Parts: sequence; C-alpha cells; structure tokens
Amino acid sequence: MLYFFYGSDKDTAREKMNALAEALRKKKPDAEVFRIDAENWNEAKLRELSVGQGLFNNSYIVQVISLFENKEAKEIFVDRLEEIAESPNIFIVLEGEVDKKTLLAITEVAEKVQLFENKEGKKKPEFNIFSLTDAFGRRDKKNLWVLYQKAVAGGAVPEEIHGILFWQLKSMLLVTTAKTAGEAGVAPFVFTKAKSFLKNYKEEELKTFSSKLVRMYHDAHRGLHDFEIALERFILVL
Repeated sequence: MLYFFYGSDKDTAREKMNALAEALRKKKPDAEVFRIDAENWNEAKLRELSVGQGLFNNSYIVQVISLFENKEAKEIFVDRLEEIAESPNIFIVLEGEVDKKTLLAITEVAEKVQLFENKEGKKKPEFNIFSLTDAFGRRDKKNLWVLYQKAVAGGAVPEEIHGILFWQLKSMLLVTTAKTAGEAGVAPFVFTKAKSFLKNYKEEELKTFSSKLVRMYHDAHRGLHDFEIALERFILVL
C-alpha cells in the first residue's frame, strides 16, 4: 500500500505523514518501522521491504523521506511502483516538487496522493534533520541537543530522530574495520564521513550506544518510558 505526500510545503506534508504513521502504529503495534532516504537507501533493501513481512506475518511501516533527491533511487522506486503499491507493507512517502510524468505514474497506483503547497510569501526554510547525524558523529553534545530541540519543534517524531541517529551509529560500526565503501556496504560519501567520525568514539562505546538505542525503541513502544524524553537523555549523556 502506498501513501504519497508531496509539494513545496514540506513542513505540513511531514506533519501529515507523521500523523498517519502514528495512527498506523496504534492500529498495528507489532509492525516494524523502517525509514528510507536518499542517503541510506539501497535497491536490495527496497525490494526486501516491498515483498517481505515480519515475524508472524506482521506488516512493515516504511517511511520514505526525500528519496527522489537521489536520481538512481528515484528511477528504481518508480520502476517498482506497482510492486510497492501492491505490497502487504505500508509505504508512506514524503517528497518535495515532483515532475508530472512521475506524479501521474504514482497517482495511478497509490492509495492516496496529497499535495501541500506554500502560500505565496509564507515559505519557511526547511530544517535539515540530517544535521543531527553530523553533530552526533562529531560528538558535539551541546549542538546535538540544540538541533534535537529544533527537530522536535519542527514536527519530527521520536521514531524519525531515533532512526537518523541509529543509522549514523550503524554506519560508523560498519566502517570500523572496512577498508572500502563496498566492503562496508555503504555509499562512498557515507563511508568517508563515518570514517572521519571514528576518532570521536571507541568501538566498544559505539556497540554500547547501539544496544541502548535498540532497547530504547522497544521500551518506548511497550510504554515503559516517554520516547522523546529518553532520546533527550541519551543525547545529554553522550
């Protein structure tokens, strides 16, 4: 199933996407949540999420954020539109401006397509949520906390922020012993950046932080703590 939100008013579109994702999580509390974007995507993962299912036939909720910024990723996504639309998993896509040809193809198969446009003169600069990954990599706790507050104020939900931080952490762990991007299984840009951040952490620290983030996600969805507060505490003791 495919839901597609797009347009120049990405703040409002993001709010709608997050609201839908939250509603779906309440209906499907056992569903795993995944995030794909222009930096962390790969074709094999996209195919796996479109045709696979979790344990006990639980469906996935897949948030696709600004994937079309990557030309290759966009082409592959569009080629797989029918497969994605017919998937037992739920894809929620957030994009900016979309060309007419692509939009027509999406409209023909999507469950819902919704446009969000800025009113003239009221366009707001979009907060770049990926700035959190750089602050995290540099171990700049103060700036990371400031950016975290901006992300929350901008409508980012805890799952989205957690996903971004966990992706950066996972990238750093993958490149720890790898000599090339191919060996690590990440994009060259991601490899170079993650390698540069390794000087700020010991490998054991990265593994400990990874375990904490995994446990935090599951505990939050079991109602054992407030996800937003748990993320803030994680940042403050970094």
